[in-house]
Amino acid sequence: MSKTITTVVEYVAESTTACLVTMVQGNMLAVGLSHVLIASQTGVVAGVATSVGILVARTDKRWIISLVLGVITGVVDFLVHPGMFGTLVTEAVVTGTGAAVLSYLVGTAIRVVRVRETARD
Repeated sequence: MSKTITTVVEYVAESTTACLVTMVQGNMLAVGLSHVLIASQTGVVAGVATSVGILVARTDKRWIISLVLGVITGVVDFLVHPGMFGTLVTEAVVTGTGAAVLSYLVGTAIRVVRVRETARD
């Protein structure tokens, strides 16, 4: 798989996961098909939008990528469905923050693995 496709899949997965976990407030036993569909909508739109934004910005700085993904995920989450807890924007802010943190951790882990693989070769 090409690096671009892998990157888009990574962003979609991070955004979808953050949305899904936030929507059920961490109770993964409460996940239903409707939750998965809504989280997938948020994840696909946010992941693709982030990919385009990062491509245009031409950056590989992990913190910038994570920040962009978090902001876009929060905005898309707000637009896709109403908040399930707190004020009108609370869930979107938590989802965006979760996506940013998840993106940073996953991206850093991927880089560490790539560096180790390169060092072995």
